[in-house]
Amino acid sequence: MGIFSKPEIIILKESNSSEEHLAKLEELLPRATGKVKENIQKEIILTKAGIDGEKKVLYELKNSNMDLVVLQDICIRAKDGREAQIDFVIATSKLMILLECKNLVGNIEIDSKGNFIRTIQYGKRYWKEGIYSPITQNERHMEVLKECKSEEWNAVMGAMVRMSFSSFHKSLVVLANEKTYLNDRYAKKEVKEQVIRADQLIATIRRMNAESKLPKSTKKEMLGFGEKMLERDTGERKDYAARYEELIDLVEAEELEVTEKEEAAVDAKTVVAESVAREQKVMTQIEEEPAMMNPTILEEVQMEIPATTGKIMCPVCGGELVLRTARRGANTGKQFYGCSSFPRCRYILNIAENLEKSDTSHSKK
Repeated sequence: MGIFSKPEIIILKESNSSEEHLAKLEELLPRATGKVKENIQKEIILTKAGIDGEKKVLYELKNSNMDLVVLQDICIRAKDGREAQIDFVIATSKLMILLECKNLVGNIEIDSKGNFIRTIQYGKRYWKEGIYSPITQNERHMEVLKECKSEEWNAVMGAMVRMSFSSFHKSLVVLANEKTYLNDRYAKKEVKEQVIRADQLIATIRRMNAESKLPKSTKKEMLGFGEKMLERDTGERKDYAARYEELIDLVEAEELEVTEKEEAAVDAKTVVAESVAREQKVMTQIEEEPAMMNPTILEEVQMEIPATTGKIMCPVCGGELVLRTARRGANTGKQFYGCSSFPRCRYILNIAENLEKSDTSHSKK
């Protein structure tokens, strides 16, 4: 890199997983319904605000007129499983600054206990709520980075890294919304020094760098610190949109199941109705048509009755003939035998004709 003739800002990594998160949320939104849709819409608003906030911070850093090495959106993981997703890592000539960016809506108050209270105005009414401390969040990031750096050495050197870590590494929380009013009147000094507005960022970095008693690093060393940090980046990001996708998939599966059940119920009713209609139509035709039987077949059927089980068997298909009564047509009220395999077999035996023929044959004899 060599010696710079003028202050230079090197952006080793300029990318934001929030933009990927936003794209996925916008992709899921058309599929969502009800409460899930409302939550996704809120998440989209918050994500856009976060992206805008980080763009403002990056703009300030690029125009700082300082020697800086900047990395955006770095994710690190210690061997014990702890993770940290850091908005910005900034290497100055003396310090490594972990920066947490918050683009919060409303005014922020920090009390003497370090609690963060947000006040939001709705028309003429004001609503207060407590929010998770970004200082605590960044402190966790610092602890994970400390562990990652100490793991790279043996036990003795690792202990020394832990002891000197706080001298070289500092935490900053930047409120990127220019409309936000910060009231830290009752906050402790160390808290006041860590929470600033975006327009105070460069002045704060200059002050912190000037107050540090550490020796000044060369620009080559600064770049080395940044490159080492980039090596620690796992490249893995939590998929915060996955929970919405799972909910949408679950809702769609339930809706599909209900639809299939409703369609099955409709289909079943249709099949039953059509079957009943067909049977009634065929039965009406049979009952209204006169039975035209072959006398020879009638005699054979009648001769089988006493010789077997008393059942009349269908000479066409071998099924059992059952006694029925015509309800319509010219044969209304007359009984006849119809095949039990109806409508596959339409063989019928007209009792009245059979008896008449039987009586006539006997009288002739």
